[in-house]
Amino acid sequence: MNEKVIDNLNIQLDKAIEKGKQIVENEELLEKAEELKSLTETTIRKHPIRTVLIGVGIGYLLGKIFSSND
Repeated sequence: MNEKVIDNLNIQLDKAIEKGKQIVENEELLEKAEELKSLTETTIRKHPIRTVLIGVGIGYLLGKIFSSND
């Protein structure tokens, strides 16, 4: 490959990595993720049986979908 092409790819990769770091370090995003985690935990504690049944149902459906594609 041409060195100019490789240098251009390296520059683009560096920019993408920096943008990814900014997204991960974004405090607002972290706060929203923590809020979602807390809400999920609260919902599971309030409705444990319903949560398990939903999980079993989703697992069953995914099992059917993926086993029928073989």
